[in-house]
Amino acid sequence: MKQRKQVSAIDTDNKLAVKQAPDTSDLAERESRWNYALVGSGLGVWDHNNLIGTKYYSDTWKEIRGMAPHEEADGDYEEWLKLLHPDDRDFVIMAIEKQIAGDPDYHVFEYRERHKNGGWVWIECRGACVEWDENGAPARIVGTDTDITARKRSEEMLEHLSRRLDLALEISRIGVFEADLNAATVEWDDRLLAMYGLEGTPRVKLSEAWEQALHPDDRERTLKNLDASLEKDRGLLQEFRIIRGDGAERVIRSRSAFFLDADGNRKLIGANWDVTEEVSLRNDLQKAKDLAEARNQELEAARESIEHLALHDYLTELPNRRYLDRMLDERSAGCRENGLTLAILHIDLDRFKQINDTLGHRAGDAMLKHAARVLKESVRASDFVARIGGDEFVVLCTIDSSPKKLSNMAARIIRELSKPVRYEGHDCRFGASIGIAAESGKDLDAKQLLLNADIALYRAKGAGRNRHEFFSKDARRTIIAAKRLSDEMLLGLERNEFIPFYQLQFHAQTLEVAGVETLARWRHPEHGLLTPGHFLTIAEDLDVVSAIDGLILEKGLADRAAWARDGFVTPKLSVNVSSRRLADPGLGKKLRVQKIEPGILSFELLESISLDDCDDAVLTNLRQLRKLGIDIEIDDFGTGHASIVSLLKLSPRTLKIDRELIRMLPQSAEQRKLVRSIIDIGRSLNILVTAEGVESMDHVRILSDLGCDMLQGYALARPMPAMQIPAFVRNAGWRRHDGDAHALQGVLRQHIKSNRSK
Repeated sequence: MKQRKQVSAIDTDNKLAVKQAPDTSDLAERESRWNYALVGSGLGVWDHNNLIGTKYYSDTWKEIRGMAPHEEADGDYEEWLKLLHPDDRDFVIMAIEKQIAGDPDYHVFEYRERHKNGGWVWIECRGACVEWDENGAPARIVGTDTDITARKRSEEMLEHLSRRLDLALEISRIGVFEADLNAATVEWDDRLLAMYGLEGTPRVKLSEAWEQALHPDDRERTLKNLDASLEKDRGLLQEFRIIRGDGAERVIRSRSAFFLDADGNRKLIGANWDVTEEVSLRNDLQKAKDLAEARNQELEAARESIEHLALHDYLTELPNRRYLDRMLDERSAGCRENGLTLAILHIDLDRFKQINDTLGHRAGDAMLKHAARVLKESVRASDFVARIGGDEFVVLCTIDSSPKKLSNMAARIIRELSKPVRYEGHDCRFGASIGIAAESGKDLDAKQLLLNADIALYRAKGAGRNRHEFFSKDARRTIIAAKRLSDEMLLGLERNEFIPFYQLQFHAQTLEVAGVETLARWRHPEHGLLTPGHFLTIAEDLDVVSAIDGLILEKGLADRAAWARDGFVTPKLSVNVSSRRLADPGLGKKLRVQKIEPGILSFELLESISLDDCDDAVLTNLRQLRKLGIDIEIDDFGTGHASIVSLLKLSPRTLKIDRELIRMLPQSAEQRKLVRSIIDIGRSLNILVTAEGVESMDHVRILSDLGCDMLQGYALARPMPAMQIPAFVRNAGWRRHDGDAHALQGVLRQHIKSNRSK
């Protein structure tokens, strides 16, 4: 902008008339007045004069940003940009450019800037270019900043309240209208349009549109009530029927109230809701006196309904887990204050899944309702009963006596729940396991008490179900130890800590090596070598038994190949297979990838797998095993569920007689007859028979005489690591020495001294 020239004037006589300069005191007074006005208005003034290279920032401008009046503002543009909120930075750069260019849409803009206290302050910036240099470039930009943080927070709060109100109206299905009584028009919201079946039509309608929707039989009464309301200038509550746009007849309840808008226009605002199925809202709405009260009343009713649904189980109408948490806090506080004991009974229904699986979920739902009734009838009126999960319930009791009453209550609940329940011609039977925990004192922790009851329930189910158990600290330590072992097991799988051990099997008549059974061991970094008895249950809970089976098979095949290179070729390698692995649809594919030589591998199936009830997946996998040349053995025969029918169906290659049937052979003639019968059954079905648990040379002699095919046990060879197998076979230390059993055992000791029991 060109520099302004000194002001002067020439009179008509061509005489120079110099304009008198203003009084200095007058200028100071005006400047002071402007400064006070700016300070009072809360405006922070800034002035960027590029002509003389100055940047001015007022004390209010600094105060907005948390700066002291004497503190110098840097004024560096790039550094200032770093203080802007990341979401606003690009916008501010563009707005400044538009502002300098004189774009009226960006004369004022808003953004967030970092306050010195670390927070964000909202600023409304007004600015304009007031001078240009001789090239037309902006030379001086002046503006004001206003702190609008409080206003923004208010706007956000109003917006939040508006969203909540709109959501509440949506949940309660309330439609709102606003009538201009002077213009005879009514504005309907979208919910009201939908209620009347007028979706897609204009929101602003003539008053006659509503009158035309009224049911002919209700029109006169409804309009008469409205006229009386208009005449008396008071709100109106009434019910009437309408004929929707689609022809359906509905019952509507309407509430309205008068108000004057900002321009003094008389208006009517109201709410409609469909009460065809919800006439229970009438009493709540009759108490409302104007629209605000009507809305508040409806929101309160909706809140109570939502809270009830949120705190109760829809099926049994019992309180749910959320309600239980609230009561735990409330009752534990009361017990701490009054020196009482808080007791928790955690109840889990036994055999409930079988009812769902056999009779369907409707039967299961009926049983849950029955269980809820039994629980409510079996406890005191002051006790709290909740359903917290599928078939799990909790009872809260406040007691001041011995735990004997709790035990009696639990026994009564179990007894009542064990009674048969008639459902659609069926007797449904189920039971209950209950864990009980009780605590008192100032350190009472209700949530820990609930966990303790859960631990007690775990013990009750583990001890046979249909019983109750009290919590003990020993049980907690057991649970914690099991959890730790579970974590270590998963880590052990990652670290390849599971290894195979091998126990040789021998022909009963010649004591030649007939094969080798592969056994899983866990080389635990802290506890040493662990047998399956220490980890199998946890492995089943973690569902990693199949992974361990697969790992042991892979290592067993590799060890067999290594033995062959060392001169020992085992006729057969047998490995255990779990029921889950046997039901794995991908088992056949996994085995084909390993390219196992036919005839060298045998899978041992536990008889406890219940071979009589094999599903299609198991039978399919058994057929694939045979196609791959993998033999099938039934382990622990004589102690599980296998029948002669299952033997005919599965046609296993080998039966392994359980060690419990072998143990008493030298002392029991009856036991020898039983074992002989099993051997005869196997021979008649062309199935080989292996005896486990051969502990002495008497066992060897008796089983050989009975016609057993193969022997396995400590008397001949103990489980050992892969590296010991070839040397043990070459030494042949298991063979008889002139019938001297003691000499045989002496030879065995030097090979098996360090091995653990199977």
